[in-house]
Amino acid sequence: MSETQHKESTVTHPPTGPVADSSLSEAQQQAKTHALVAYVFMVLGLITGIFWLAGAIWAMVKKGDARGTLFEDHYANIIKTFWVGLAVTILSLILSVVLIGYITLFAVWIWSIYRIIKGLARLTSNKPYYQ
Repeated sequence: MSETQHKESTVTHPPTGPVADSSLSEAQQQAKTHALVAYVFMVLGLITGIFWLAGAIWAMVKKGDARGTLFEDHYANIIKTFWVGLAVTILSLILSVVLIGYITLFAVWIWSIYRIIKGLARLTSNKPYYQ
């Protein structure tokens, strides 16, 4: 095997499975901690809306710090969940006049719970949200 072929065959790829906490760099550990804070705010926000907003703002502010880490896409998940949830909630409130709004409001609440729980499960397992 030539020197060039040997170098090409030893290229490392990012891990697809869970990564141990002890092997996380300082930047990755901080990105994980900040994502966890945002998820906790989002969970609290399911009951009290102000925390929903706080979680989204936290994720938007800290997203740049997570760039290039294993946890970067958790921030995208949190922000997307916020904006889609907000848009569908507003639409649902308007549609509640014809009763279908209550169904869509319940559906977006369940969808949000799913995305937050999935995010927390993957974050605590040191996995990216999307894989």
